Amino acid sequence: MFQCTLVFRRKHFLLKLPSRSLALGQRTLVMGVLNVTPDSFSDGGKYFDPDTAIAGAVEMEASGADLVDIGGESTRPGSLGISVAEELQRVLPVIEGLQGKLRIPISIDTSKADVADAAAAAGAEIVNDVTALRCDLRIAEVVRCRKMGLILMHMRGDPQTMQKKPFARDVMKDVVTDLRKGMSAARRAGVAKSRIVIDPGLGFGKSYEQNFELMAELPKLARLGFPLLAGPSRKSFLGRAVRGAREDERVWGTAAAITACILNGAHIVRVHDVKEMVQVARVADAVLGGD
Repeated sequence: MFQCTLVFRRKHFLLKLPSRSLALGQRTLVMGVLNVTPDSFSDGGKYFDPDTAIAGAVEMEASGADLVDIGGESTRPGSLGISVAEELQRVLPVIEGLQGKLRIPISIDTSKADVADAAAAAGAEIVNDVTALRCDLRIAEVVRCRKMGLILMHMRGDPQTMQKKPFARDVMKDVVTDLRKGMSAARRAGVAKSRIVIDPGLGFGKSYEQNFELMAELPKLARLGFPLLAGPSRKSFLGRAVRGAREDERVWGTAAAITACILNGAHIVRVHDVKEMVQVARVADAVLGGD
């Protein structure tokens, strides 16, 4: 097998979950996005009905998804938060309904410890926290006790302010500094390093130029020694790059961004268009030469 010398050589990791361990780095894992919300930026309302959401998750697995990320609260720019009770009302019927129907791991996209704990009891194996523990540090305790995986994502500000506040002068420094805080908090709470994944948070409090800078400089983020997740799928900065295409018209822009992220070291990519992005990931992996 040839070895490409023009792209970043990502490290291999073993992500430990309650029921299994996932090999990261041998090939790119594809995480399907399942927003059970009425107001998410790209697919709000598509999976709001529990039965539709359950069918959607099953279809994602059939299309090649390695994980499914279920979220009940929109974090699009300008969105308002919801209560724990409302978030649980949205996500639990879906997670519970997927038991026995889904073989791949379920991730719960939440920044609330109570939601994370209830989702874990229902079968979720990963917590995807877009605030990197800034919102609710108790998530780390849930992860430790439940032996879950933990995704720490960088977000500058919060959904209401992240595209209004001044952007960081040095975006990579800003991302690394805040993720270090989240990683340190998780480790102090007893979360094993083998359970943590980090995400630069493309689109979350970054300027148009900074998002592309982060994708190009993912190897710098890899120096922190943790597996990387990247989620550029359908984001507004891609829409701007392709001259205003709507969210559901950004599949080709997303494909290019996913390829760039993989070649620069991403172990997991979070996507809306699973079938298409599985093909993209397989081709990018072939360029890497069978990582």
